[in-house]
Amino acid sequence: MSNNSSFLLLNNSIQEKLAALNITNPTAVQNEIIPQILEGKDILFQSETGTGKTFAYLLPLINKIEENDDIQSPKIIVIAPTIELASQINSACKTVSSRKSALLVGGAPLKRQIEILKEKPQIIIGTAARLNELIRLKKLKVDKIIAIVFDETDRLVKKELYDDTAELKNLMPQNCQIIACSATLNNPTKKFFYGIDSVTLEPENILKDRITHWAIYAETRDKIDTLRKFLLAEKPTKALIFTSRADQVENIYNKLTYKKIECVCLHAKTDKQKRKSAIDRFKSGKEKILVTSDLAARGLDIQEVSHIIQMDLPNDEDFFVHRCGRTARAGKKGINVVIGDEYEMNHYAQLEKKLGLCVYPKEIYNGKVSEIKM
Repeated sequence: MSNNSSFLLLNNSIQEKLAALNITNPTAVQNEIIPQILEGKDILFQSETGTGKTFAYLLPLINKIEENDDIQSPKIIVIAPTIELASQINSACKTVSSRKSALLVGGAPLKRQIEILKEKPQIIIGTAARLNELIRLKKLKVDKIIAIVFDETDRLVKKELYDDTAELKNLMPQNCQIIACSATLNNPTKKFFYGIDSVTLEPENILKDRITHWAIYAETRDKIDTLRKFLLAEKPTKALIFTSRADQVENIYNKLTYKKIECVCLHAKTDKQKRKSAIDRFKSGKEKILVTSDLAARGLDIQEVSHIIQMDLPNDEDFFVHRCGRTARAGKKGINVVIGDEYEMNHYAQLEKKLGLCVYPKEIYNGKVSEIKM
């Protein structure tokens, strides 16, 4: 561990747990943010996907509560825009802390979560609507909360989640430390956290330097068959297939499985147990292909995703970036593929220019992915 490592500011217990995970050197965002959180600063920070934002806030906050003798009440709240991200943060928390954490999200039995709170967890991780509900029912006490974290905050302040996020923020004690982070920081986010210092980390250019971008032309009616041929030709280690429409998720899943290509699928209407099962099977490598809507594009850290395949292009440029960011994580490289019609290829060309990418046209010929000679 280098002498300028922010990990040296953490207690021995946390350092030992990091070493056991083979994490010996902090990332740039961790080096920048850990000392500031330990000092008690309110902070809004931006760093690209896959750069280690979760540990940047979790490690110093866990360090604080492990030095605190009061283990009878919640001390930290982390809110996330999706159940999947909240669950992932909870898992990360358990790898570096022996203090109790509780996952409190919508879609799960309220009664069971009330029972969990009786076990006096110190770290609360969940979705804003469910946390607000538990506070209103006086089952979750927030008077001794020392810090609240808003993860993927640009999503949390979007119209559909804004009211719940604002309500939870207003329920916090006056001296509560506020921490917010995202891969992209927009004006609504900065306005929501007005008066809080923001830190933008120097981009590592993951999108340009570690992700190779391919374009494969297909008429709309031929897209899924093109996808099938691509998967058979490329044989990805792990592939995430994105589509903007929830109904298309099932359609792609059904057509692939009909053609004996094993995969799992995930979208907003998938029930909680099936969602968990799909992600667990994909994470563990039991399934190599996950078809999903943009629900899973945000924040999920799934190792060894070799290919991102976009069956359409989202209207929101940030969603394109977040989709791509599911590959090339933790220093690795990855491939992003857009399978699109003429309109989408034009849109892709505009993105290529705007984001400074280099897109390589490809075709599937004789069972292989080949370069198109221009």
